[in-house]
Amino acid sequence: MGGAFITFEGIEGSGKSTQMARLEEMLRGRGLDPLVTREPGGTPLGRTLRAALLAPEAGARARSPLTEALLMVADRHEHMATVIGPALAAGRIVLCDRHADSTLAYQGGGSGVGASTLRALNAIAVEGTQPTLTLLFDLPVELSLARMSERLDRDRARAGVDRFEAETVAFHARVRQAYLDLAAAEPERIAVIDAARAADDVFGDVRTRVLGVLAAAS
Repeated sequence: MGGAFITFEGIEGSGKSTQMARLEEMLRGRGLDPLVTREPGGTPLGRTLRAALLAPEAGARARSPLTEALLMVADRHEHMATVIGPALAAGRIVLCDRHADSTLAYQGGGSGVGASTLRALNAIAVEGTQPTLTLLFDLPVELSLARMSERLDRDRARAGVDRFEAETVAFHARVRQAYLDLAAAEPERIAVIDAARAADDVFGDVRTRVLGVLAAAS
């Protein structure tokens, strides 16, 4: 199997992080050594930006959506240059929890920054590198909110919700629709996976998609 750049996208509570962890375990069980990372937060700079970007008090009224997008893209450029790019050049499989599509969905669809502006910024950040496969974990907003509530109930020690979890139902609906629009425009790259099902069923789809991509890359 050859290297590949696989990104995981979806609204809050979609289970993408859990599925990425399961995929990592499966790949390691096959003797592979995937690089597992995330945006924001995949670099020292990114971890600092993540704390600022996701802080509950750092809501939409605290700064403009464009400022937020610029910070996300700055983290992405650093991430690509120092982590993802070198790993891909070495032939490794890269699993990334959120990438350029998140900026288009959240800062674009959710917060209203123009798509042309965001695409231009993303182009600067990624310098021509695109995911081999993007897994979009889709589910209704109502189920997303219910899962977030259950997660908070399980984690009593957690200090509130993060910046995006605290957004309105309408915001999350716009983000979901933006993701679906992206998938419709790039069906060869973005695989929509029904995340409302049981985790094992979801992983069955993940496994099939990823193994297909890796076999083609070998």
